[in-house]
Amino acid sequence: MKSPSPQTGTLIVHWQTSWISLVALGAELAILAWYVRGTRRLGGRGRSWSLFRTAGLLAGLVVVAYAVEGGVAYYDRSNFTVSVIQHLLLINVAAPLLAMGAPLTLAWQSSSQRTAALLLKVLQRAPARLLTHPVVAFAGLMGTMYVYFLTPLYGWSQAHPVLQAYLQLHFLLAGCLFWWPMVGKDQLPRRYGFGTRFALVLSSVPFSAVLGLVIAGTKRPLYSAGNTLADTQSGGNVLWGLLLVFTVVTLALLFVQWAREEERKAVRADRQLDAALAAARGSVAPPPPTTGVP
Repeated sequence: MKSPSPQTGTLIVHWQTSWISLVALGAELAILAWYVRGTRRLGGRGRSWSLFRTAGLLAGLVVVAYAVEGGVAYYDRSNFTVSVIQHLLLINVAAPLLAMGAPLTLAWQSSSQRTAALLLKVLQRAPARLLTHPVVAFAGLMGTMYVYFLTPLYGWSQAHPVLQAYLQLHFLLAGCLFWWPMVGKDQLPRRYGFGTRFALVLSSVPFSAVLGLVIAGTKRPLYSAGNTLADTQSGGNVLWGLLLVFTVVTLALLFVQWAREEERKAVRADRQLDAALAAARGSVAPPPPTTGVP
């Protein structure tokens, strides 16, 4: 079987209408409705919510919808290269955008005191601390990609739509666990320092390259019933190539964030020094005035 070449028109305007796609769309709309309702609750309490955060979550949901129900999903069982792009959209685009929306912070601020206390209690528990540990998040993301592409799991998912839908959700959640402490604005049990963030991003390079090169060098399609060998090898090259692009972009953004953070620290240190000097001057008593009498 020959893998069909993706058509631009189909990629842009085609929409999936299967019951799985409709369920996914309903879930996405429900999350958006809850988010908008939360921002309105804050507004009713006289508190504002960042439009940048709202735009981040909305963009993340749009990317999820396009990857799961849009034109990309039309080819996900017949073109391996497009399937690779679909999963990278979920991991490296949708997940960080959703994290930037800070939904946990919105839930905590807009909920009742009882719900907010329960949410805070859950985030302080050991499972939450374990899942947000950098080693666990990194291993979960890389392990998901290796197991999916290098075991029969990929072929099974192509033959069973429900399994494929679950694995798409799994990819998104694995991406969220990796990106949430990296770029998110929520107060999580663990917040990575910039050293840890740079180390995680750089550590992903060899793992991503090896995975892509192994797929690109394979001698048979990963799913012979739907993909050709040429398509499979092309997908491997796209995998490591796009991951390299995402890595470079992420490192650039992290460097900008680090530079801004260092600038804020320097300004804060200067203000503290100025305040300390002013306090020291005020504690020294001025000399008595001279009377001019010899």
